[in-house]
Amino acid sequence: MLFTDRADAGSRLAEALRHLEGEDPVVLGLPRGGVPVAFQVARALHAPLDVIVVRKLGVPYQRELGFGAIGEGGVRVISDDIVRRGRLDESDLASVEHAEAAELARQAERFRAGRQRLPLDGRTAIVVDDGVATGATAAAACQVARAQGAARVVLAVPVAPPDAAERLRSSLDEFVCLSTPFAFSAVGEWYRDFSQTPDDEVVSLLAQAADGPGASAGTPEGPAADEDVEQEVAIDAAGVRLTGDLMVPAGAGAVVMFAHGSGSSRHSPRNRLVAAALNDAGLGTLLFDLLTPAEENNRAKVFDIETLAGRLADATGWLRGRTTGPIGYFGASTGAAAALRAAAGSGADVGAVVSRGGRPDLAGPHLSGVRAPTLLIVGGNDTMVIDLNRAAQTALRCENQLEIVPGATHLFEEPGALQQVADLARDWFLTHLVKQV
Repeated sequence: MLFTDRADAGSRLAEALRHLEGEDPVVLGLPRGGVPVAFQVARALHAPLDVIVVRKLGVPYQRELGFGAIGEGGVRVISDDIVRRGRLDESDLASVEHAEAAELARQAERFRAGRQRLPLDGRTAIVVDDGVATGATAAAACQVARAQGAARVVLAVPVAPPDAAERLRSSLDEFVCLSTPFAFSAVGEWYRDFSQTPDDEVVSLLAQAADGPGASAGTPEGPAADEDVEQEVAIDAAGVRLTGDLMVPAGAGAVVMFAHGSGSSRHSPRNRLVAAALNDAGLGTLLFDLLTPAEENNRAKVFDIETLAGRLADATGWLRGRTTGPIGYFGASTGAAAALRAAAGSGADVGAVVSRGGRPDLAGPHLSGVRAPTLLIVGGNDTMVIDLNRAAQTALRCENQLEIVPGATHLFEEPGALQQVADLARDWFLTHLVKQV
């Protein structure tokens, strides 16, 4: 069995866990890769999602050999047999545990962003990972969940080697695994896309789950719907499956599509801050990635403006079939060039474009064909990009404006700088999109 990515694995795993829906379970994702899988499981089972942070305690002179594990709430799971055979004394145990406890606390705070750990007392805990090799970490997580009060512990993974699956099956209340191939060498070989899951993605998924379930997986009703529409969507663009997050506030008059460039994604805190400001102003947003995770590290793909623009145009067609209101583009980095190239295309129906720290110059001769009002935003200390934006501005024949945020660098990381970007983008879209409704 080959999985497209972790989201696909999670969706398939959820079907095998449907029998647990009536047990009021809590889904616990192992960071980092287990969380995207667990997110799909929790959504399908209408269950709360949390992260289970576990730190293995390694024998000082042989770190790969674990003598136990620790979890939040002061939970300690110690193998007395390994401690005895390893001749470890209390000072050995204390020094290792002290270092791992500090890292555990840091990770838990980072992933939850201030939220409290979900209580497990008397509940069914479904521990989810993206796969197991030896199963040691997953088994430790299950022991921690039990020690935290779970009445029943279920481990669920998409793939595992047969020997590890047999060991886990005999030591747990229930073990659910979709595939146990004999020719197993690594978890990643059973995924088409097994790119690393960044911390930001874990934080974002946990935050989405904490905010409550989104809209159903059906077709959104569009900006004029009486209720907010919030859902993860799959978009087919030139045969490539792009994943996005659609948020349309009730009564929204327009939707802004985010075209991300190099070093960015739909999970980027910068893009999400701007999107939140637009949502607060009554505008819908669609954050999605123009590149698949496997393509993001390919510099040629990142700067292939024609391909990026083509995918954006296809995604716009997808959105146009689901909304009747105006559509705008918000482009960052090379995504700005893709947005302008798409806006200059034959038959393009785009109401406004905003570029944040972008490379509009990469749209080249197509700049003169852009008809949508365009706002270019650049940091005042991003001198090279200022020059590139000024050059691009001279090629534009549409209504346009260049805004320079004083003291800001390329990523607008200075206090208040990104909020200025959000305010400028909001005002531009409200002026040039909403007036069309």
